[in-house]
Amino acid sequence: MRQITVIAILMLMLASCSKKEKKFDATGTFEASEVTVSAKSSGELEMFNLAEGQTLEAGVLVGNIDITQLTLKKNELATASSQLNANRDQLRSNRRATDSKQLDLQKQVASIKQQIANAKRERQRFTELVNDGAVPRKQLDDINYQISVLEKQLAATTDQLAAANRSLAEQSAGIDAQISGLDAQQQGINVQQAQLDDQIANAAVRTPIRGTVLEKYVAQGEFVTVGKPLFKMADIDNMFIRAYVTSAQLQGIKVGQPCKVFADYGDGQKKQYEGTVIWISSRSEFTPKTILTDDERADLVYAVKIAIKNDGFVKIGMYGEVKF
Repeated sequence: MRQITVIAILMLMLASCSKKEKKFDATGTFEASEVTVSAKSSGELEMFNLAEGQTLEAGVLVGNIDITQLTLKKNELATASSQLNANRDQLRSNRRATDSKQLDLQKQVASIKQQIANAKRERQRFTELVNDGAVPRKQLDDINYQISVLEKQLAATTDQLAAANRSLAEQSAGIDAQISGLDAQQQGINVQQAQLDDQIANAAVRTPIRGTVLEKYVAQGEFVTVGKPLFKMADIDNMFIRAYVTSAQLQGIKVGQPCKVFADYGDGQKKQYEGTVIWISSRSEFTPKTILTDDERADLVYAVKIAIKNDGFVKIGMYGEVKF
């Protein structure tokens, strides 16, 4: 009878243990979105003002790379551009002058034609007066002579206008060609100026995100080249734990699902955070040696990311547990 009682107690204890809630469903380590900032320009690092552990807002100027040569080149281009503008203005002034000469000849032709028309009307009037004997014939002869002179003057001026038109057309074409050439040079200068402006802007070192400086790779006064890492920073306010689950667990997990995350400080010291599943890997991988899963026999697992709002106590690389 006593043996039966002992067996019953043992069976109850095993049953209670089997029904005991598991402390966690997955484990992993905490990570943050890290950004390595590299130099976009080459030269001496004239100013580099930041320290490891410092928290900075996005867009803060923390360094300057020497831009002396870039500034000198930009000034040279500005001088060349000013000279091109002066030459272009002079050519346009010359073309306006040729157009003005052409217009003057046209006005002269129009004026002579008007004088001839007026003289012919006078001739008609004086012809009638001469026929009536009211005026001497010499006045009519003078008018005819005046018309003859004007017609010869018109012919000469018309010839001058035609020659001027041909000459002015050639001059205008030449001026237009020169202006087009200057415009092409100006476009080339504009491209170079835009490139220099971009290089000068790249000489300013700014923080790409709001975050904390994790590592500083160079110091003020060093010569840096394009692509050389300058510092690394991370957004430690919004961190995530990368955990691993088995395929059996995967069917009960989805993106956006809330869960509990525990930061492990060792010696049983833990702190709870509210987490949200933000990513689930679509590909399985072999269980990392440092990771414990609900099923320790599982060879293949899926990585998941659970985001948390850090209160300053969670550190990158810290061990954590997840309860879905």
